[in-house]
Amino acid sequence: MSTSHDELDYAGGGLAQETNWWGAFVIGLAGTILVTGIAPVMVTTLGAASIPVIIFITITGYLLCLLLAELSAMMPERTGGSPSYAYPAYRERWPRLAPHINGMTAWAYWLGWFPVAPLNMILASFYLADRFNLNTTSGFTPIHTFIAWSTVIIAVIGIVLFFIPAYLGIRFGTAFATVLAMLSMIPLTFIAVSWLFHPSVADFGELSGFTQLDGSSFFSGLDGHGWLTVYIAYSFLLTWNVIAMEAAACYIGETKNPDRDAKIAMNLEGGYGLFIYTMIPIAFVVVLGAEALSNPALVDPNTIFVTFASEVFSVGGEFLNWVIALMLIVALALSALNAIMGCARSLHQMSVDGQFPRFFQHVNQHGVPDRAMAFNVLASLVVILAGGAVEIYSFSNVGYTFSFLPVLVGYYLLRKYKPNARRPFRLPEFMKYVALGMAALYFVIWLYGGIMYSKIGDTLIYYLLGWAVLIAYLPIYWYRVKIEDRRYEKPPETEPPGLVMPGPQV
Repeated sequence: MSTSHDELDYAGGGLAQETNWWGAFVIGLAGTILVTGIAPVMVTTLGAASIPVIIFITITGYLLCLLLAELSAMMPERTGGSPSYAYPAYRERWPRLAPHINGMTAWAYWLGWFPVAPLNMILASFYLADRFNLNTTSGFTPIHTFIAWSTVIIAVIGIVLFFIPAYLGIRFGTAFATVLAMLSMIPLTFIAVSWLFHPSVADFGELSGFTQLDGSSFFSGLDGHGWLTVYIAYSFLLTWNVIAMEAAACYIGETKNPDRDAKIAMNLEGGYGLFIYTMIPIAFVVVLGAEALSNPALVDPNTIFVTFASEVFSVGGEFLNWVIALMLIVALALSALNAIMGCARSLHQMSVDGQFPRFFQHVNQHGVPDRAMAFNVLASLVVILAGGAVEIYSFSNVGYTFSFLPVLVGYYLLRKYKPNARRPFRLPEFMKYVALGMAALYFVIWLYGGIMYSKIGDTLIYYLLGWAVLIAYLPIYWYRVKIEDRRYEKPPETEPPGLVMPGPQV
């Protein structure tokens, strides 16, 4: 690309451009669908007090989508979404630091997203076990949490099967994701608004003062921790879920018209995400109330959705249980598909840029990074051993929220030092300061919130494992630059006559 003063110099991902805004949006719904898991946790722990926290964090997720819409349209050849936009922002001002920012950001993003597949397949196995009366008592405890053999088998089969549509290319993946989205998001959206048409089942007094489950004020402590500490700790869980609506950005580099598709996909993703993440928890609070939400059994998504639907529609029985279970299983499947596809693009771009082994540059005949996606499958099979949702939350979010810090600061740098760069979609100038504010907020949530939640949720071992994986970037980077790059950069005259030096594998 041109290297003039206000143009950006970067390497493209080289993937097939075979989709449009709909493909990016519908696969990106994998982030929005995570509301099914986090909303029950929040309302059964904090009650109505969770609503302001959820809405605030969700608004930052929508703003993040807007920022990524501008960045993705600026750099349409980049693939892998959010982390891929950091490198060009730092490259000219800090050329020696920029490669590490790029590599660490992409690796942290990968740590944040790939565990979604094993997490969702574990949850899906619970619903299948309940519906088909599978044995959930026979199993083992690999780390700290018991896991049934039936859970392991279902999770392994599900993850391996989702590699098939991922491997067959973005067009096939979009078609597959569209079916899953229609089967899950239509009923979920209906549930989110259904209570509005039955006002008699709602008690808006449950929202008064946004009190906690025991009736104490919003500013009361919980379990020996101050109110601010509690909300920051649970914001650590929220960011892993809520801001995942940004997943649509992973596929902008594969759209045919990114100048147009980026702003449509990201605005639609953020707007719909804000709607669904607001309406679902509010619906639970006003319909079920604090007394019912104090029942720890409702932390299970299937249980709380069935209970809610029974109250709104005055129906119950096995049919309702089957409908809710199938909706949740399909929703989890959509999210697992993106977990295999999306962050694989980040590893691919990281390899193209020079911070990850060349093995991951490979693109198959369908125009997608097959080896990177296969790597995600293998890593996901290992993370099944974590055994549960909050364990994987703590492990994974060591990387996820952190990955946005360099990107948000990078947005500010691009607006400040590249004011005249090509921007098909341009936000108001003050958004560069909003980006800095969000970076500061996410830093506090990531570091302080992560430490505190690992203590509150008794997930310290998984939090530390997340740090171990994050630090594993360093030996991987050293292998690329100290071994692979030196081998490929060997002077031609040292080779026997007639041999041709191999180039990077693309």
